[in-house]
Amino acid sequence: MDQRRKGSSPALDEARLRQQAIGVKLRQMFDEVVNEPVPDEFLDILRRGDDKSAKPAGEG
Repeated sequence: MDQRRKGSSPALDEARLRQQAIGVKLRQMFDEVVNEPVPDEFLDILRRGDDKSAKPAGEG
């Protein structure tokens, strides 16, 4: 029995496999970026922003 979907063609199956491979690679790349450490300089900028926003209005 044919395992392919009804009405699918070899070209369509190949396109689906290509899209699936692209999706897998994009997820891998995203995971790598998410797991990279945040540079100290960027953390310093965020801390300074937090310090300014924690001060009452009119100070700073």
